[in-house]
Amino acid sequence: MKSHIDNFFYILKKNNPNPTTDLSYNNHFTLLVAVLLSAQSTDIGVNKATKGLFINFDTPEKFIKLGEESLINYIKSIGLYKTKAKNIIALCKILIEEYNGRIPGTLEELIMLPGVGRKTANVVLNTAFNVPTIAVDTHIFRVGNRTKFAVGSTPLKVEEAFYKIIPDKYLMNAHNWLIFLGRYICKARKPECWKCPVITYCGYDNKNTLE
Repeated sequence: MKSHIDNFFYILKKNNPNPTTDLSYNNHFTLLVAVLLSAQSTDIGVNKATKGLFINFDTPEKFIKLGEESLINYIKSIGLYKTKAKNIIALCKILIEEYNGRIPGTLEELIMLPGVGRKTANVVLNTAFNVPTIAVDTHIFRVGNRTKFAVGSTPLKVEEAFYKIIPDKYLMNAHNWLIFLGRYICKARKPECWKCPVITYCGYDNKNTLE
């Protein structure tokens, strides 16, 4: 197992040495907003919605002035946009009142913000603060279970399983490598195993090797 996981991540790193999120953002605050918006939505859809938004509104203070109703007009193409708009305005108030408009840099503080769960917090910690975290979304959950490297019935169990096996030298970027593997190759309905660079080390029993 140890040699397999090392080779698995060695190949992913070789193919993409410096992976980064597909979400567009211009500071820690807009990163947090973008990740929050991406829940049950695609990164492409979020980027389209925030393209015009982040040009003029990129701080909690500016979002408060924008207001919830106007924010909705920017993000109404995104799933759950009303709830997300409400949470974003609420967290902006907390950021201003408790953190002087800054984004807190710990998991414990981030998950106390409205609409921010463990996955969102881990993405922000990894991307903004260079903390080696594994943010388990649907893609990483699927990859962990399919490869049999990190089998678990919940995102937290998969996260904990990955922490136990991923070598420290790969941990910082492992989250993005796993997301991209799940998003572009190890797809939910029909995994494209024939083009998977790490198929040799995958424990999936029903590999789809025909294009």
